Amino acid sequence: MRSLYISQQGCQLTLRQETVLVQLREDVVDRIQLPLLEQILIFGRSQVTTSVIQSCLQRQIPLAYLSHMGRCYGRLMPVDQAAYALVELQYVLPEAARLRVAQQLVGAKLLNSRVLLQRQQRRLPQADLASAIASLDELAERALTAQTIPQVLGFEGAGAAAYFPALGRCLTNSDFTFTERSRRPPKDPVNAVLSFGYQVLWSHVLFAIENQGLDAYRACLHQPSPRHPALASDLLEQFRAPIVDSLMLYLVNHHILKVEEDFDFQPDACYLNHSGRRRYLQAFLTRMHETVQTENGEDVRWALLKQQIKAFIRCLQRPDDTYAAYRIR
Repeated sequence: MRSLYISQQGCQLTLRQETVLVQLREDVVDRIQLPLLEQILIFGRSQVTTSVIQSCLQRQIPLAYLSHMGRCYGRLMPVDQAAYALVELQYVLPEAARLRVAQQLVGAKLLNSRVLLQRQQRRLPQADLASAIASLDELAERALTAQTIPQVLGFEGAGAAAYFPALGRCLTNSDFTFTERSRRPPKDPVNAVLSFGYQVLWSHVLFAIENQGLDAYRACLHQPSPRHPALASDLLEQFRAPIVDSLMLYLVNHHILKVEEDFDFQPDACYLNHSGRRRYLQAFLTRMHETVQTENGEDVRWALLKQQIKAFIRCLQRPDDTYAAYRIR
């Protein structure tokens, strides 16, 4: 199965029999058969014909509309996706069970961040990462025993304050610098890559949640709002370092992304441009199809998303169980 990314502006998606055609003016730049299509993500301004939309909904293929930096504006889903039994379990999940899930998610996020820094320290002996690694280890332990969700969030924030400056010291490409995380808007190329990567992965997590029939607005760690499917943000936490942060380091340190070619600089912001989005998405797809070692053997990274959603469902069905968040081995 394949995800179709439309990152170039001005494209049009049409249907020819069982094939979706991506056209830019008079040229067909991509094509994919409907039976092979898992989802469509459209970045910026492109058009989708009614025949494509109807065929995708009939085949339960979701479509997402995102900004050029990856922020999801909305998505089209079939009407028969809801599994009301699971939604009811979400609404009656005890507060103690929510706390345990939040503890495990933040604990895994901090420990995965620590492992990423440890690996970088072995590759870059000159990098001074020991203090951040020790802080992340301590904060993860405290998060796993926190008494309230606000306490868990506090340890997460302290972990970010220690982690991101250390992540910047792992950059070996002198064209890129990174000292702090800036989100809305991202203010430099590294922040632009991280923001875009988090949003792309968040969209995939959101689709996977809704395909399992869960209410994406009923979360354990983050506060929901009418425009924030917080459960996707919850489950994303465990994947930030092993997928998005590590991919950023690879793209920057191997000079795959280039400051002068792949970024759009504005007075107070920086975003990936079309060539940058294209290069990032190509590398993202390659990374997500790679196999990784898990407790049950080896699997591709795509499978990790569904595995963690199923682990969350098991906690809904058995609230006394501990959520087993994903940790880098």
